[in-house]
Amino acid sequence: MLVLLPPSETKRDGGESSSALALETLRFPELRRERAAVVAAVSKLSRNLGEASAALGLSPAQRFEIDRNRALRTAPVMPAIDRYTGVLYDGVEAQSLGAGERQWILDHVLVNSALLGLVGAGDAIPAYRLSHNTRLPALAGTGLGLKQHWRAPLGAVLAASDGLLLDLRSESYAALGPLPRRDDAVYLRVVSQGPNGQKKALTHFNKKGKGEFLRSLAASGVDHDSVDSLLDWAAGAGVELRRGAPGELELTV
Repeated sequence: MLVLLPPSETKRDGGESSSALALETLRFPELRRERAAVVAAVSKLSRNLGEASAALGLSPAQRFEIDRNRALRTAPVMPAIDRYTGVLYDGVEAQSLGAGERQWILDHVLVNSALLGLVGAGDAIPAYRLSHNTRLPALAGTGLGLKQHWRAPLGAVLAASDGLLLDLRSESYAALGPLPRRDDAVYLRVVSQGPNGQKKALTHFNKKGKGEFLRSLAASGVDHDSVDSLLDWAAGAGVELRRGAPGELELTV
């Protein structure tokens, strides 16, 4: 079983002393060429403060993000699950997980980074600023935007993955690496149910629901091999999870 997470715009500072990004150590080494190309393009963009601010949509108060990008190759690194912050990652609360729960996360969770593609939750990464729709002039020189750059290689990685694929990414990040079309590859949609029983899709607050759901999965310690196994577990755990539209599961929070 693999669970796919989106990244977060916000990142925790710091990392292991005397550490730095090592592309060869990241999960899915077959993505190294694509990773190196994006890192180089971001580094080049960051040399010009004005161009970088415009491309990343930064205010003057956010110029520290450009400094982060300038230091991509030398900044200290930490596991991806600890690097990202924000509503979804607050719901997971990775720093408070027990050893067994954290190991489940490290074994089963991937994060879809615009910078590095799919990385493992335990992969050591630096703080950075890059969104799925950022235009990188150096990369655009190849005729590709980030979506076109990542779509085929990430799609191939996912297609080659065995077992259940559970997609908790936002739709924009899911477009960077589409799920294969098979019964055990499903997208999780989060909804709320009103007093009249009517369901409504959540936007911002769906992130918290996804984070708490992932934490529950980690606490269970189960490596589900099918959608039916996941649904059976949810029913026993009091989690309102059911089949939705084709290729989707619906989580009610």
